[in-house]
Order: sequence, then C-alpha cells, then structure tokens
Amino acid sequence: MQLQRPDIIVPDHVPPELVREYPIIQGRYVEEDPYKTIIPAIHEWPPVFYATNAYPGEQPSWVLRRGEDVRDAYKDTEHFSSSAANPFAAAIGESWSMIPTELDPPLHTGFRALLNPLFSPPKMRALEDKVREAARRYIARFRDRGSCEFMQDFAFPFPVSVFLDLVDLPHDKTDLFMQWEHDLLHEADIAVIGAAVRNVTDYLREVIADRRKNPREDFISFGIESTIRGQPLTDDQLIGYTFNLFIGGLDTVTTNMGLHFRHLAENPDHQRRLRENPEFIKTALEELLRAFGATSTFRTCIKERKVNGVTIKPGDKVLMTTILACRDPEEYDQPNLIDLDRQPKQIITFGTGPHLCIGMHLARRELQIALEEFLAAIPEFRIEPGATISTHLGGMVQPVSLPLVWGS
Repeated sequence: MQLQRPDIIVPDHVPPELVREYPIIQGRYVEEDPYKTIIPAIHEWPPVFYATNAYPGEQPSWVLRRGEDVRDAYKDTEHFSSSAANPFAAAIGESWSMIPTELDPPLHTGFRALLNPLFSPPKMRALEDKVREAARRYIARFRDRGSCEFMQDFAFPFPVSVFLDLVDLPHDKTDLFMQWEHDLLHEADIAVIGAAVRNVTDYLREVIADRRKNPREDFISFGIESTIRGQPLTDDQLIGYTFNLFIGGLDTVTTNMGLHFRHLAENPDHQRRLRENPEFIKTALEELLRAFGATSTFRTCIKERKVNGVTIKPGDKVLMTTILACRDPEEYDQPNLIDLDRQPKQIITFGTGPHLCIGMHLARRELQIALEEFLAAIPEFRIEPGATISTHLGGMVQPVSLPLVWGS
C-alpha cells in the first residue's frame, strides 16, 4: 500500500486499517492544550497502530498507546532493542550509542551498575540545599515584578543551572546550550538536528580532552576515570555517555515543570490547596507526573512479536510514549481528570524495567522544590489575560512560553 507521500511504503504485514498519521510529531506546534484534545482523541484509536510519520524525520513507526503494552515493551529486551533508538549519531555519520539509554543487556547492565550510585536517592538528598538555593535565586529575580515568563525566567534556568554544576560546564554558555537542545529535540528537519549533534559532540570532545588533563569532581570526570569490565571507556562510549547527560539534563525537568505550572495557573483550587498544605505537595506531584507524561522513546524490533494481536517484525520502529500511556483510559478511571488525591500506582512517566530513568530522583526533587519555593514566594498566579499558549509536540510536549501574572 502506497500513501500520498511517495517516499513512504507501508509494509505488507501492516493492516491498512491500522495506518494513521500521528499528530504528536517533532517540529509541530499547536495553540490548543493537547492533553485536553489530541491525546484523548488518540485513545479512541486501536491499541497498536502504524504511524507513517512518528519517527524523527517523519518516518514510520508503530505506536503503543496503552500503559500495559508500553510497560511490556520497556521490559522486553528479547524482542525490542534500544540500540540506535535515536537518530543523533547516524545524523552525522557516526555510530556511538547514548549511554545507558541506547544499550541492551548485558552491556547496559554493567553501565547502570556503574552510574546508578551517581543518581541514588542519598546523593540527590545531599544536593537539596544547592537545588533549593538555585530555585530561590531565580524566583527572587521576578518576585516583586508581578509577572514572569515562566519558561524563560524559571523553568529553563533553574534545572539547567543544577545540571551545569553536576557536569561542571560554564553557566555563561546556557543560551548556546539551550539552542542546541532546542534543535535536537524540537526541530523536525534532520539537517538541523544533525548540525546540533555536530555542535554538541564537537564541544563535548573538547571538554573530555580538557578533563583528561585537568580532572575535576564532576560527572564527566567520573566517566573518564571509570572502567567497564576492567577497561576504561572508549572515546565513543565517553561521547555517548556525555551526550546522554546533555540531552537528559537540559530539557526533561523543564518540560514537566511547564506543564505542571500551567495546570496550577488554570486551576486555582489546586493551587490554593498546595499553598495551604505544603506538606501535600510531594503526594500531589505524583498525580501531576501521571497526568502530564511528556516524553517518548523508540525501540527497534529485533525478533517478531505480536502485541494486541498485531504482528511487529524485525526492523520495525516502535514508539513507547508516556504522553499516551499516562492517560490510558483502560488503566485509569477518568484519566483526563487531575485528581490530586489519586495517588497513582506504578506511574510510567519515568519509564520502567531496565531503562527506568536514571535521573528520576533528581527530577522529582527539582520538581518538588520548584513547587514549594514558588508557592511560598509568589502570590496566587494565573496566566496573563489574553495570552495564547503554544505547545511544542513531539518527543517532548512542552509549552513554548507561559506568561504568568499575580497581584492586582
């Protein structure tokens, strides 16, 4: 079956009735709230469907929309490989893997054992004073102004500053780093993505060379000084490790923060409840994380597998997206209702199985501290009257801007 796009041929094993054009693709922006319109509509589609445009570069991929199927695929390393899950290395003609994201067992197991202690709950608790101080510092810049552009004034610089300290990269390059991150995660043109990959890897190679000569107490130096199976990391492994740090550190928490604060700005009853009961913030955060799953990851089928009666064959790309799984109506009663008392079990926002997000403890701590400090310092806030909120779709669903106002 050939579509209107002559470059896309639907394989013979794909039933025609499962073919769809996926709306949540990189480089697309909408002025509606996708969690209220696009995502509920997709949950009326088949549990497994074939999207002609879901993989970066608008290439085909199967999409799993049910939480149960996504969990199963995350854990199934026999049929689904994480290798080359992203287009980054291939975009510049290289073959390194993002570490540990694009590794399969047993190599993945060894790297997780190496890296888990860096992100353990005790290590993240030890950062609390530094994280809280950073949050207060950025809030102080706009607290008395009566307004802020939340994404640019807080959601980006606050978690990014924490990340830059962990890897000991210069804060004065934040704008440049964020431009590269935008091109990697929010642009549809593979040429633009490739240029950003080249910029990032060239920069990281310079940093790695410098840290070899001048080691520091940071995550990059840790990688240089570490060994796997008694051998130091290769040059490609160091690039894959540091590139993964760069991707994970500069956008994910920002995305979640923007979505959570938009909800609170639009739902003053929830905002007031958290203000009046700050000890409840930690519990409420779990429902916000459940309701606003914002990330997507890919696998490649390496052994034929049936999912919900649908045959997925070797070579097929498979998209597992928390954007859909966290709103699965077969898993959650009234999934589009934000119920702060829900206390959802086994949320899939950070993935599951071997690839459970290594940075989830830091992310939770940053998100909780952001809520605590912002609500303590800023009066009841709302979205600026007349403002239109544009949202970027794709691998990250993120508000482009979020103008907030408070006071009279």
